[in-house]
Order: sequence, then C-alpha cells, then structure tokens
Amino acid sequence: MKILLLTIGKTDESYLEQGMAKYIERIIRYIPFNMKVLPDIKQRRNLSFDQQKTLEGKMILDQLLPGDELVLLDENGKAFSSREFSTFLERKTIESPKRLVIVIGGPYGFSKEVFERSQMRISLSSMTFSHQMVRLIFLEQLYRALTIIRGEPYHHD
Repeated sequence: MKILLLTIGKTDESYLEQGMAKYIERIIRYIPFNMKVLPDIKQRRNLSFDQQKTLEGKMILDQLLPGDELVLLDENGKAFSSREFSTFLERKTIESPKRLVIVIGGPYGFSKEVFERSQMRISLSSMTFSHQMVRLIFLEQLYRALTIIRGEPYHHD
C-alpha cells in the first residue's frame, strides 16, 4: 500500500516546512509515501466559500485513481487515539487498497462531491487548527502510528 497526502495551498511558515520534512524523511523508511500540494485557487477573493470548495474539490478528485481509498481529515470525523490510528493503518495495509489518499482540505472544508467520494473522515482533535499546522500534526501522528505498528519505542502509553 502507498499513502498519498494531498493538501491545498503551500505552507507559508519555514518552521512548519522543516518539521514536515523531518517527519516525511522518517515516514518513507516505513511505507511508500508522497505528499502533494495542490495550488490555491486563483482569485479567491471573488469567489464564495462554496465556489472555492467546489474548485478545490475538483482538483482533489482529479488526483484520484481507480482503487484509491479516500480519507478526509475533517473536524467532524472519527476521533482516534494514536494507538487506535495505528490499528486502523495496519488494517488498511492488510486490506491493501492500492493507495490510501488522505486529504487536508482548504480553510472552508470539502465540497459535497469530495465528501460523497470519501470512504472515511478522521478528526485529529475537537479543537480547530490552521490547515497548515494540521499538516505537521498529521505527519507526526502517521510516523507515530508506523512506529507503534513496528513495536518501536517512540510512543509511550
């Protein structure tokens, strides 16, 4: 199984970029992984939130291949502990979808079409984080899950 993390818009802060690079470097030792940044919508100020979500949704759906499983990071999704997330991830590697595509949307969430195409929604917290910070938080949790699966000492209960 491969994991693709899709995000909308570039990361503005260098400290977030550095942290993300650190965890991506660690993750690729465990599993085929790629992160793809989709460009921000041009002339967003002239568009409603729904129009922005629709355009972002089209970009997201255009990235999907047959057989991909789509998971959205969404504040209303299922909450996992780190250990539960590792169990979820391990189960996905056994079920073996070609690719597990995980999406961090833009600031206004996902379009109806993206929600309909997704197989699952995951919440990282009931708190709200900037979509740029979520990238780093999710990458750390993905790395943590992979170390839990391998029985390595990174995670402490």
